[in-house]
Amino acid sequence: MTACTGFLYYLGSLKDNNIDFNLLLVLRLVQGAFYGLAQMVLLGTLIIDTVEASHRTEANYSVTWFGRFALALGSLVALIIYHQLNDGIVLLGSCFCSIAAMLLVKSVNFPFRAPEETIRVFSLDRFILKQGGWLSVTLVSSTALIGLMLSISFSANFFYLLMFGFVLALLAERFAFANADLKSEGVTGLLLIGVAMLLMLTRTQNIVNLITPTFMGLGIGLIGSRFLLFFIKLSKHCQRGTSQTTFLLSWEFGLGLGLFIGYSLLNQNKDLILEVGIVLTVFTLLIYHFYVHSWYVKHRNR
Repeated sequence: MTACTGFLYYLGSLKDNNIDFNLLLVLRLVQGAFYGLAQMVLLGTLIIDTVEASHRTEANYSVTWFGRFALALGSLVALIIYHQLNDGIVLLGSCFCSIAAMLLVKSVNFPFRAPEETIRVFSLDRFILKQGGWLSVTLVSSTALIGLMLSISFSANFFYLLMFGFVLALLAERFAFANADLKSEGVTGLLLIGVAMLLMLTRTQNIVNLITPTFMGLGIGLIGSRFLLFFIKLSKHCQRGTSQTTFLLSWEFGLGLGLFIGYSLLNQNKDLILEVGIVLTVFTLLIYHFYVHSWYVKHRNR
């Protein structure tokens, strides 16, 4: 991942601008693959192996929250560096963060635990939680909404307030949803995201620019936290790592899908993106409320 980012910096520093677009696609593909691999190993294996069994859910919960804040903080810092310096420094900063992460991982002693079962050359067992299909569909749809919004959001204030929404989500989980119905967080999160998009589409007041990212952060924070626990409860014995990997793949795929639709298919047309987002929000809310949640209750194993 670091090598790919460094090579992108090198290509950007060349005076010749006739860089093969296919080469850039391959670099991004490899970069994304190794990013996903690093995340899967950290979230699904190393985190689990370094904590006591009774604290593994808390560990997974904490790590995913760090990831959410990193989504906003990384974008915020990149925007600031880009406007103050240039995009090359952004890539160098990304390389620095990757190297720092490698050094931090190297500093931790991870116990080696060999699996007892027969090892297959190729298997999806550690990557896809087969019984979590409907949850994955719902989570992909939810995070695609955030990806759509990111395709039209380029201000530092948006990411400041997105992080503020994450903080509100943490507080809401602790105080407002501590004893609430399991369905309430998912429904509330989708409603908040839908309201945020509707306000952006129909209102032009300055207050909307403050409310929208806050609602988006609060909404996706509630959804992400609750669905993480849902994936864990759907997993069987020794499938915790698989559940975390499936959660991660669904989360990242949804973000990428939303960005792809916003940039490539809708050409960053703000009104069209918001209209599509509202329709997708309503669709996701309906299938979750009327089918997915009851399906989850019937199929959970913990």
